[in-house]
Amino acid sequence: MTHRASAPLRRWRMPAILGTAVALTAAGALTTQHTASAASFNQVGWATQCGGTSGGGSAAPVTVTSASALISNMQAGGSRVIRVSGTINLSGMQKVAADKTIIGVGGGAAITGGGLNVSKVSNVIIRNINFRNWSDDAVNVEYSTRVWIDHNSFTGGHDGAVDIKRASDCATVSWNRTFGHDKTFLLGHSDSNSAEDSGKLRVTYAYNFFDGSNQRHPRVRFGNPVHVVNNYYRNVGSYGVASTQQGCVIVEGNYFENVADPFHRGEGSSPAGALVARNNHFVNSGSGQSGGGSCRALGYSLGVDSASSVKNTVMNGAGPGKI
Repeated sequence: MTHRASAPLRRWRMPAILGTAVALTAAGALTTQHTASAASFNQVGWATQCGGTSGGGSAAPVTVTSASALISNMQAGGSRVIRVSGTINLSGMQKVAADKTIIGVGGGAAITGGGLNVSKVSNVIIRNINFRNWSDDAVNVEYSTRVWIDHNSFTGGHDGAVDIKRASDCATVSWNRTFGHDKTFLLGHSDSNSAEDSGKLRVTYAYNFFDGSNQRHPRVRFGNPVHVVNNYYRNVGSYGVASTQQGCVIVEGNYFENVADPFHRGEGSSPAGALVARNNHFVNSGSGQSGGGSCRALGYSLGVDSASSVKNTVMNGAGPGKI
């Protein structure tokens, strides 16, 4: 299978992408699926399914500069587009209500100390924020659907950067940078949670920059299919991707550089899941471990960039300040 080389990045002001019409909300969410085979900053993957993810949609944006203002707006009822300006220090995990877009202003917006809890809700977008030094998780998603986590950075936290678990479904984690951190992206919290998680936990991880972070990029239980596509892994400490406990992960078109263990099946006490590897690019890296069967069909169409072009594309586009 041959992929076209990556075309230049395309910005939100574009009214269409390679002939595919799109409708953009004030929060920058697509209402139609992007299918071009070149990287863009548009919403792709599982977050476009289950009815799509628009967050606060066209609600008039409100700018917040304090923890109290952020909390009151993201916990309010109804649709809201919340612009985070400057650095906001949170205490503990703070609830995010449904139909919210939380988006940083410029490249310097930051949330420190605590994290965002997306629990028992749907239709949430979190974009363009530097998460630092959180005390629990930076972003926790549980019992929630239609979630898009995009163009953030994560460093120096206590536990997970983005944990998605407990029957959550239809989420995309895209264009984020993780560095100076251990446990990155967990998908599925327990081997014993089959009753809730089987048939759920369908997540796309696309165009993320794993920059010297250690493990869980992602670590998967039950999700089938999980799509790990066009990410750049550099100097990863422990391992890249792990498929465990009835999970099935498609690892496609990624660039691995100085990664001894790019992907494998099983992790810790969790039994091996299935892993399908195709068209990845390796530089001074191991070859990875695949097998265990075929994944279910993806619920969307997504063009995949040539893996050899992904390093440049992701380095130029991942993290806050790029949208």
